[in-house]
Amino acid sequence: MIEFTKMHGAGNDYIYVNTMKYDIPDPSATSIAWSRPHFGIGSDGLILIGKASTPDADFSMRIFNNDGSEAMMCGNGTRCVAKYLHDKGLTDKNPIRLETLSGIKILTLHLDKEGRVETVTVDMGAPILEDETQFDPVLGKNLSTPLPLNVPLALWRGVRGEAEGQGGGSSLFVSMGNPHYVIFTDEDVEKLPIEEYGPQLEQHPAFPQRCNIEFAQLRADGTIRMRVWERGSGITLACGTGACATAVAAVLTGRTGRQCTIEMDGGVLQIEWDEATNHVMKTGPAAFVFEGAINL
Repeated sequence: MIEFTKMHGAGNDYIYVNTMKYDIPDPSATSIAWSRPHFGIGSDGLILIGKASTPDADFSMRIFNNDGSEAMMCGNGTRCVAKYLHDKGLTDKNPIRLETLSGIKILTLHLDKEGRVETVTVDMGAPILEDETQFDPVLGKNLSTPLPLNVPLALWRGVRGEAEGQGGGSSLFVSMGNPHYVIFTDEDVEKLPIEEYGPQLEQHPAFPQRCNIEFAQLRADGTIRMRVWERGSGITLACGTGACATAVAAVLTGRTGRQCTIEMDGGVLQIEWDEATNHVMKTGPAAFVFEGAINL
């Protein structure tokens, strides 16, 4: 029997296991089995918390999507890992240095009156816009070719908003340690059939490693409403790295300043792209849902 904890960050829910206590020999297959609604625990995937492989970090995190694929990074997951480690008494450090496949992330904890973690600020590092040495050819140069789906004109604008004069839409590739393609639209994102557009864009030839797809709409009050199709998971209620990528894209296309609010289906994140350091700082909640034990 393996003890697990179900947690969520803005509705982005994962199953958390302490691998310093339990061994998960096949995390890919385990994530698929446990993530299934009705037949398993139900989640967006599985996150393993373990020892760091370097003295520069305090702990490590590995994340597996509900299709079994391993992800580089999860912004909402890192916040939940911080709460798990602190509230379960595994560390009293603040900040916590967390090792991920996309580097070491610095997690600053904000506590409530009872001393429990309420929100976490994650230093997500610098965004990568066109690093073809790491992501070649994720960006691809064929995004201007016709897409294999009928995307409304107001939705699709081409890379970096090159199709000027066609309305308020534009799109931009941003990596936050994992690839994101952010599409700004004048249409109501609440009504977009992202279950149709998402999988086709995720697996478009321009993205050989597949890609996370964000659909974003700038509101009159300056906030951004965003919905996401996550690579390997499909529609999720929130995506931390996706919110960061959306904020960076909003700054680069002149939509917002360097501090903005991103509202997703599951909640709200505050994002700041610091001009001095070039790092993206993400602040948001983390919450326990329930705990249990399950046969491996």
